[in-house]
Amino acid sequence: MRTINLAVQRVLLFATLTTISFSVVAQSEGVDNPFLFEFENTAPARVTDRHLAAQMAGYRALHYCTGLFTGDLPEAQLEESLSRRGVRDAETMIDREKKTVSVYYSSDMEPRIAAWRRGLGCTQIPIGATLELADDLPEFQPSVEIPNFDNQPWPMGDRDATAPLTNAKEAAVNAVLDEAFRNADGVYGGHTWGVVVLQNGKIVAERYESGWNMHSPSRTNSMCKSISVSLVGIAVRDGLMDIHRKTPLNAWRSTGDPRAEITLNNLLQMSSGLYTEGGRNPQIELYGSGAPPSEVSVYTVVDSRPGDRYVYAGSDTIMATRAVREAINDDANWPSFPYQEFLWKIGMTRTTLETDWKGDFLISGQCWSTARDFGRFGMLYLADGVWNGERILPEGWSDYVSTLAPAQPASYYDGNRGYGAQFWVFDGMEGLPKAYSPVGAAGQYGVIIPSANLVVVRRGFDFDGGFNVAKFSADVMNALE
Repeated sequence: MRTINLAVQRVLLFATLTTISFSVVAQSEGVDNPFLFEFENTAPARVTDRHLAAQMAGYRALHYCTGLFTGDLPEAQLEESLSRRGVRDAETMIDREKKTVSVYYSSDMEPRIAAWRRGLGCTQIPIGATLELADDLPEFQPSVEIPNFDNQPWPMGDRDATAPLTNAKEAAVNAVLDEAFRNADGVYGGHTWGVVVLQNGKIVAERYESGWNMHSPSRTNSMCKSISVSLVGIAVRDGLMDIHRKTPLNAWRSTGDPRAEITLNNLLQMSSGLYTEGGRNPQIELYGSGAPPSEVSVYTVVDSRPGDRYVYAGSDTIMATRAVREAINDDANWPSFPYQEFLWKIGMTRTTLETDWKGDFLISGQCWSTARDFGRFGMLYLADGVWNGERILPEGWSDYVSTLAPAQPASYYDGNRGYGAQFWVFDGMEGLPKAYSPVGAAGQYGVIIPSANLVVVRRGFDFDGGFNVAKFSADVMNALE
């Protein structure tokens, strides 16, 4: 593998392994300095060349594995979607029979390996591990059947999914989409590969870049966080959890443990108070090193009082989902729980949530999905969690996730979007009414506008600049009036 300059590697790693969207401030400080003494912080923030190479190889292995064996994407398309997100010239071995991908990075170490399982996509095994570990990963029970609803009517399937617009509205919406697909040359910026617009429960506009279509999955990055809060909602609906009860995890229940003050609400609003080293670690270790959150995230230390400070941390999301796992207390059926109790119930059959090698969902961003599936997701939230007459989420859950949390990122006070509970809030931006969205790095959005009964899904590869989703969504909404 060609040697890569360390500074370049750091840039690549930041773009690759974090799911923080581009305008997010990792840690927000209050106006007043809370410290009781003066000091100069000269602590270096660096990773060794060896460790960084292992992380980058691991990410490439995982991306290729899921893209090939779940997404059925051509290698050229996978390389495009990887873009600046990993080592592009690393030696990569694909075993199509065993459904594994191995990426070599060091002459004195095992390759980084990702292995596929039915329904669960791929799992990255930890640095130094061999294929022996891949043979013992969590799996669906043999009795679990993966449904195919393609031929069912929309929204469970894809039949009769669209509704016609008047000629004037169609022309107006198409003009907005034309601008979006001009990418960096357009007013919205970014690189758009897919758009789906739904109003009143039907698709009224849909467009894809060449090579992509309504069934093409791509990595969602942090859009997946909004699925996490939905799984918490199911547990709340069933009386298994209370978001305001302290100590949601067993590991925090020792007498005197300061983490015992943390609630699920704190985790969901990104205000747990746990230390995350700039909002990225230990997430980079989870995404790139194969470190299990049950050992790394759960046992991190307290950095501030729960609820006081907003810190965007994927570990908070992963631990909230782990709390659901502990509440259900059924590890044999846990791998299929998010699918059988949520995704498949609303027709999201092409969405894959990936786990670590110990069975915890890396639901802060290790997910793949289609644009249409997140259209369905938005429809569920427009209906306040009711689907085909069945209450999937607790009453009022849509209001909960879309209400601004007490602690906000510093950028919010400069006029940028705010944070609810695993959803971003766009109220008032670019003339939008109440509007909220799952958001993922590189331009993944599913903007929900209740007053217009509208969902605007935009998927992208924004590696060289951001996409103005607030303006885009407002322009789509105005074109439909």
